[in-house]
Amino acid sequence: MKKIILIVLLACAGFCAFAQEEKTPEQREKEFYEAIETQVTRLTEMLELDFAQEFYVDSILTHDYKAMQDEFAKMSAAKVGNSDLFYAVQDKWMEQMYQSLHKVFNEEQWNKYLKSGAARDKKARDKRAAKKSK
Repeated sequence: MKKIILIVLLACAGFCAFAQEEKTPEQREKEFYEAIETQVTRLTEMLELDFAQEFYVDSILTHDYKAMQDEFAKMSAAKVGNSDLFYAVQDKWMEQMYQSLHKVFNEEQWNKYLKSGAARDKKARDKRAAKKSK
């Protein structure tokens, strides 16, 4: 899960810093999909996913990361400066992915996924949500 967050942060950093690097939209989009492909490959190998599971994982990550990236872009365009709001959006989409992946994995795969860091990340999201609701 740490790698997922790292990929998201790198994608967001790349998205926000595109003007400085002067990457074309095509280059940014290519890097975005390559990062997702890397994550799908890692999960496929680690969890020994079958073809259907690999397809669903790819679809889930592509959709949710794209939606999160779009939401970040809207916030940046609106000149939102509060980093807590960006973390809230990230947590929302990471929770969505967590719940969706749970439906795709079998029990053994899910337990292995949790041990790979997903459980720790879920606990951190829950902790931030509890702090926010106080």
